[in-house]
This record gives sequence, structure tokens and C-alpha cells, in this order.
Amino acid sequence: MKLVLKVIILFFSTVVPALTDATEYSFKSIDGGYLDFKKYKGKAVLVTNTASRCGFTKQYSDLEKLHRAYKNKGLVVIAVPSNDFNQELSSDSKVKEFCSVSFDLTLPMTEITSIRGKRSHPFYRWLKKEHNFQPKWNFYKVLLDKNGQFHSSFNSLVKPYSPSIIKVVDEILKQP
Repeated sequence: MKLVLKVIILFFSTVVPALTDATEYSFKSIDGGYLDFKKYKGKAVLVTNTASRCGFTKQYSDLEKLHRAYKNKGLVVIAVPSNDFNQELSSDSKVKEFCSVSFDLTLPMTEITSIRGKRSHPFYRWLKKEHNFQPKWNFYKVLLDKNGQFHSSFNSLVKPYSPSIIKVVDEILKQP
């Protein structure tokens, strides 16, 4: 009985606490290296799962517009290309070229990344477990506050430069 109790105590004393914010995550950048969320502490972050062959792909224009208008105000806009809905190009280089040529994209992008299921990126597993959020389609958006806390999410129908997103971004950026 004492041995069982010791094992239980040992187990619970070594369990890693659940992460409460996104600053522990990083993505592989489409440009090489990493997009480390720790370096975004103090900034609002809008993360959008994207696809090059989707009916919502034109939202890249609004993502870039938002990026250019707000990057010096404290917002980071990140695109996460994903083929989880079978609408992404076949390689990172093709995605990068498509986004550059079609949308003059300069915002940070990850490599093609899984966002759903067992192979999903740990950031998306955290969103699902801790915030009951999982993209149901391409161009779902997640907004993190300046501390890396989940703030809100928006579905594909909400355009990145819509008044509903701009209002929330402005509120977050006004906070200390």
C-alpha cells in the first residue's frame, strides 16, 4: 500500500502543468528558422490557417492589409498554410511563390502545417484542449492577447480586415 501511495505521489508531483498561454509554442517558418511566440509577448497575434486553393483564399489580401496597417502598432499576423482540407499546394516553395506573386505577401508564414487530428501542431492541440477551438475549415482565425492568452476566434466568413476583428484588435492594443 505504501509503495502504491509513493508511486501516486511521485506521479502527481512530476506532472507538467497545462500550458495557459501560447508563448511556449513555435512554428517552422516558410522562410527557414522558427516563428517563436515568445518573441511576440507584448503584441497581439492573429493566427490564420490558410490554403491556396480555397474559396476564401482572397482573404490573403485582407491579412496582408491588416499586417501592413497594424504591424507597427503591435499586431503580428501569421498565416499557417495547411492541407488538412486538401486545398493546399504541394510544397512550401509553391505556397510561398503563390502568395508572393498573387498577394505580395510579406507577413510571417509557417511551413505547411497540420491543424487537426493526431498530427496537428501542438499549438492547435492546445487550442482544442484548453479553449475548445478547432478550425472547421480554412481561414479560421485565432486572436491572442499581448500575454499570449487566447482572446477570441473567428470563422472563415469573417474577413481579416472586418470591423469585428479591427474592433477587438484595437481593444487589445490599448491594454497595457
